[in-house]
Amino acid sequence: MSDLCVGPDRAVTLHFSLKLEDGSEVDSTFDKAPATLTMGDGSLPEGFESLLHGLAIGAREQFSVAPEAAFGERNPANVQRMPRTRFGSDIELSEGVMLSFADQGGAELPGVVTWLSETVVEVDFNHPLAGHRLLFEVEIIDVQPAA
Repeated sequence: MSDLCVGPDRAVTLHFSLKLEDGSEVDSTFDKAPATLTMGDGSLPEGFESLLHGLAIGAREQFSVAPEAAFGERNPANVQRMPRTRFGSDIELSEGVMLSFADQGGAELPGVVTWLSETVVEVDFNHPLAGHRLLFEVEIIDVQPAA
């Protein structure tokens, strides 16, 4: 074991749980293998990462994370209406279906169908957790210098 605390350029092994304010669980490692990440590598949003700084092995903490420190506020401009003809006839469209699009740089951009008619499809490109206050629980298992 290490006596290092969580900080920049540290490899951190941890258990975490992420819940919505109503208590519904989004993700958790407490019932499976812990996660390992390198601080500053982009694995966690900065707002979550900053909460871990200074924690030592064995620490178990709970945090309430505001939308702006998590996945951002919902942006109405990220909801787009497109002609249904833009979608191939082989694509089964219904509300709640997640589709993959390419942005201008060619990167994958997921979107969720939120409404459709015979001529129009509305797709929400906001992160599914955008606009939500989240409950973040973490238990630090190990901290090592990053490789």
